[in-house]
Amino acid sequence: MIQTYSSTIRRKEMDAVLTCMVDEKIGPGELNARLIQQVKEFFKCDGAVALRSPAVALKYILLCLDLEKQSKIMISALAPAWQYQVIESMGYEPLVLDVQETDALVGIEQIQAGMQNGGRLLLLHETEGILPDYDAIMSLGIPVVEDISQSAGASVALKDENGAETEERKKAGLFGLYTILGLEERDVITAGGGAVLMAPGRREWIVLKKFTDEAPLTDLLPDINSALAWVQLKEFNRNEATRREIFNMYQHSCMIGRHKTFARDMEGGSTMCSFPLILNSAFKDVKSYTAKKDIEISLAFEGSVIALKDELSQSCIHAKSLLLRTAHFPLYPRLTHVQTAKIVKVLGTLP
Repeated sequence: MIQTYSSTIRRKEMDAVLTCMVDEKIGPGELNARLIQQVKEFFKCDGAVALRSPAVALKYILLCLDLEKQSKIMISALAPAWQYQVIESMGYEPLVLDVQETDALVGIEQIQAGMQNGGRLLLLHETEGILPDYDAIMSLGIPVVEDISQSAGASVALKDENGAETEERKKAGLFGLYTILGLEERDVITAGGGAVLMAPGRREWIVLKKFTDEAPLTDLLPDINSALAWVQLKEFNRNEATRREIFNMYQHSCMIGRHKTFARDMEGGSTMCSFPLILNSAFKDVKSYTAKKDIEISLAFEGSVIALKDELSQSCIHAKSLLLRTAHFPLYPRLTHVQTAKIVKVLGTLP
C-alpha cells in the first residue's frame, strides 16, 4: 500500500540526528542556533526562534502583539484546528472566515466582512501551499500574521512603481508582522514536530526577542529535532523540485477526468506540499477504488477548524464542502518511479 503521507527524511537527515545522539546533546543548543541561522539566510528575515510547536509560536506572537483581551482574530475555516484552540485559550475570540472554492484561501471579501464584524488581526493560513493576493490584503491595513507551514519556499514577483512585475521576488513569510513555519509531521519542512517563529522586520524582532530570551527550555526546539529541520531546509530546493515534477504529472493526468485541482501559480508562486484533488463523486467511493489499487488517500482537511467546529457549517459553506470533497493523494520525494506511474494511471481512471 502506498501511504498518503511519508516524511522526506533521508540519509543526510538521519546522519545529523545520529551525530546529535552520539554527542549526547539532544536538548536546545548548538543545532537549534544553527537552524535559526539557516532560516535567516533562506528567508532573509531579521530574527527567528525555534520552538516546540506551532501552538507555542502563536502564543508568543499574541504576547508580542498584546491585543486587548476578547479581541477578534480572523482565521480560515480550513486552517489547522490548533489555531482556534490557542486563540481561545489566550483569551481572544476566533472569528472564522469562509474560503474561496477555487483556491481554498480566504478572499478579500471575506476579510473585509471580518473586519466589519470586529476582526483586529488576520492569521493568514496559506492552505495547500497556495499564496494569496498579498497586495490586496496589505492594502486593507489589517495586521497580518502568516502561517507558511505549507507554503514555505514559494514567492511572488515584486512590482515596480508602474505596477509591472520585476525579476526580484519576495518569499512567503516576509509580508506579515510575524510568521509561523510549522515543522510538524505533515508540514512541507518537518522536524517530526516543532516550529520556527520568524520576525521579518527589526522592530518586531526586538519585541519578540524580549519574550523568547526568557523562554523556558521546554518551549525551545531540542537539537535532535533541529538537526532534522536544518538538513531539510538545506535540501529544500531539491525536495521541492522532485515534488513539483510529480505534481505536474498528476495534474496532467487529471485533466481528462471529472475531478479538479485548486487554482495556483505553477511558476514558483506556490509550494507543492501535497496533491489535493476536489472530487466530483463521493470520497468513500474514490477511497475504495484507490485502496483496491494499493493507494491510500485521505481527506485533506480532516484536522481543520471546520472539522473541529461543525456548527460553523452554515457560515462557512465552501469550507464545509471542501472538507467533504477534497482528497490528498501521495506526493513526497521518496516515491519511486514505479509508484508515481501507478498513481498517475489511477488518477486518470478515478470513478
